[in-house]
Amino acid sequence: MNIHEYQGKAVLKSFGAPVPRGYPAFTTEEAIDAAAKLGGSVWAVKSQIHAGGRGKGKFKEAEAGEKGGVRIAFKPEDVGLYAQQMLGHTLVTLQTGDAGRVVNRIYIEEGVKIAKEFYLSVLVDRETGRVAFVASEAGGMNIEEVAHDTPEKISTVAIDPATGPTAADAAKIAAAFGISGDQAAQNADLVNKLYTAFVKSDMSMLEINPLIVTEDGKLICGDAKVSFDSNAGYRHPEWAELRDLAEEDEREIEASKYDLSYIALDGEIGCLVNGAGLAMATMDIIKLFGAEPANFLDVGGGADKNKVEAAFKIILADPKVKGILVNIFGGIARCDVIAEGVIAAVKSVGLQVPLVVRLEGTYVNEGKAIIKNSGLNVISADDLEDAARKIVTAVKG
Repeated sequence: MNIHEYQGKAVLKSFGAPVPRGYPAFTTEEAIDAAAKLGGSVWAVKSQIHAGGRGKGKFKEAEAGEKGGVRIAFKPEDVGLYAQQMLGHTLVTLQTGDAGRVVNRIYIEEGVKIAKEFYLSVLVDRETGRVAFVASEAGGMNIEEVAHDTPEKISTVAIDPATGPTAADAAKIAAAFGISGDQAAQNADLVNKLYTAFVKSDMSMLEINPLIVTEDGKLICGDAKVSFDSNAGYRHPEWAELRDLAEEDEREIEASKYDLSYIALDGEIGCLVNGAGLAMATMDIIKLFGAEPANFLDVGGGADKNKVEAAFKIILADPKVKGILVNIFGGIARCDVIAEGVIAAVKSVGLQVPLVVRLEGTYVNEGKAIIKNSGLNVISADDLEDAARKIVTAVKG
């Protein structure tokens, strides 16, 4: 689950991390009022969408102006002008794709005099099984480019969960930034606060780019990109107020109602699979045979008829889908239950595209019999390779 920058900064502030003062705004009038409340003579006007690269992004509409999704205003009237140009317009960045995202809210933040910019993120390191900090002196730019061109500028520090961040851990991060003295002490304090925020808030990712060094030597979180681990949602009822449904795919929202793991992609073959690993393998073999998957969809091990029917309808709601591959390896999930769900969904919504079904595992014979006796035009497959060949052939010809 992703949240907006201003929401992420509010979370960090609640744990004592230093962030600039700012106010969200949903209208031009609210933006002007925010600038007045902040005072001063310089304000940052920031588009709030769930994507990075806002500053380098461009709006589709000419009336939005030539500048990007993050602009610096030196007059209150400019705050209003930029708000008017951003709100309701579509911002395209490297992370949004060509479709872009409509800006429905902005963030008005006090100006900060910047001396240096660093990169700092906190994430779960799958190799070590620990929370890790990623730090670089090259902040304020695409970290992917830094990793590709100058990987030596990136340091990763894994944290022992038994101790939390130690003085030695903080020193490694400070060395990556090239700071010492008072700034190193600020860094150690910040590292501890960010670690606490990450763990207690059940984050899956926290990215601060840039981590700012002000002209008077203070460390401030200039940005906050936060993702929560959705599996921990039952512990955080407060997340409901942070969720912005306008930033999410309608099919993904519908999938969440049925506890389905669904991610929309750009291909033409819809996938209904049980198990994340099998879903990834299914997507890979579709690509191997020359087509593209339209989605990642894991119905889980405890899928029932209603879940499968809902999953099928979600796949068919994508107009790009030209064929569907159902790939089930029944362990906890029973093949006959999956088959009943597929047949119920097909009868409910109709089927205008080829459908290939591969079943294996628990109650497989019963599942195959249900498919065979349904009277529907369903193509059966013996194994994953056979299934992939058949659906790609049916779609591509």
